[in-house]
Amino acid sequence: MPELLLYSRDGCCLCEGLEERLRALVPPPPLQVVNVDHDPELQARYGLEVPLLAVLRQGRPQLLPRVGPRLGGDGLQRWLWKCLAELPGPPPSA
Repeated sequence: MPELLLYSRDGCCLCEGLEERLRALVPPPPLQVVNVDHDPELQARYGLEVPLLAVLRQGRPQLLPRVGPRLGGDGLQRWLWKCLAELPGPPPSA
């Protein structure tokens, strides 16, 4: 599983919930939480859109579709694998 980037904000209950659900997967995917409030450019781009998930492709983040706020466990795992399989271009590096 490639490393995931979770674009998040301080105090965002949806962001915190998605992070918890991702970390509860077995095995948990490699996850880097990026707080958009700490970067003015990211805040301007994603501040009202969080939580967002992305994978690194050729050194650049590629956003995944929105995650349903109630999707968890096996459903979240299947959704994640499906999204990764449907990305255009070569598969993300593991």
